[in-house]
Amino acid sequence: MSSYCDFAPGHPVHADYHANEYGFPQRDEHELFERLLLEINQAGLSWETILRKREGFRAAYSGFDVDAVAAYGEDDIARLMADAAIIRNRLKVLAAIHNALVIQGLRASHGGFASWLDAHHPLPKADWVKLFKKTFRFTGGEITGEFLMSLGYLPGAHRADCPVMVRIAAVGPAWMQG
Repeated sequence: MSSYCDFAPGHPVHADYHANEYGFPQRDEHELFERLLLEINQAGLSWETILRKREGFRAAYSGFDVDAVAAYGEDDIARLMADAAIIRNRLKVLAAIHNALVIQGLRASHGGFASWLDAHHPLPKADWVKLFKKTFRFTGGEITGEFLMSLGYLPGAHRADCPVMVRIAAVGPAWMQG
């Protein structure tokens, strides 16, 4: 079975994400929100499509600023639905706004999104999925799993023999810490 580690290195779209982001721990709220928004928008599409549209998402969603997106209203929804640089799916657009509001709430309850993730680690994937479905919108099993793998909360982002794994291990992702 082929894995991301088989084709991403050297690929014009996937190489940088594979080598420098996928599986590496991240704490910054903008980065966490970006990853969640991108994973949600990937549902039903290829990851390459999302990576190609990444800058469009960044521009459309106020640089992934949680407070800005949480304040979006009907005019913003209409703007997003007309923006060919992103995925124009109303459920995904509404999920982004809802999830930004949730992340604002996580600041009050846990000190932020990263602290909320830390407070629930370690959980098996099935429990993470239940938690995400209860907390966020448009976060099924695949989206939740990929989101958590991409941030080092679950193992599996890279094969053990992938050279990137050495760098990931050096920074100690959550899944390696138990």
